[in-house]
Amino acid sequence: QVQLVESGGGLVQAGGSLRLSCAASGRTFSTYAMGWFRQAPGKEREFVAAIGWSGGNAYYADSVKGRFTISRDNAKNTGYLQMNSLKPEDTAVYYCAARLGIARMDNLYNYWGQGTQVTVSS
Repeated sequence: QVQLVESGGGLVQAGGSLRLSCAASGRTFSTYAMGWFRQAPGKEREFVAAIGWSGGNAYYADSVKGRFTISRDNAKNTGYLQMNSLKPEDTAVYYCAARLGIARMDNLYNYWGQGTQVTVSS
């Protein structure tokens, strides 16, 4: 089992930045790939970014490429999502997830955090 807890969400103006954290406990986090997903009201959950176990491989959704950066610190059992140039359409609940092997599809992830709200005002 892997337990995941997100933090760092909040209210920010358009153009601002936030850094989300995902603290992991339980089995060795460093063996798991990590993904970030988001769900806006009335919409389906969507892929944001994913990173491999070593941090050497990363994928991004087209909508966030160039603005968001995913990273991880295996020594701290923590993953991060740095979000810059935020837009109102980035408003959503953001979830981190973990699985063995990097993937874009949410139904492939085994472990999920509870989510953190990000609200971007115009």
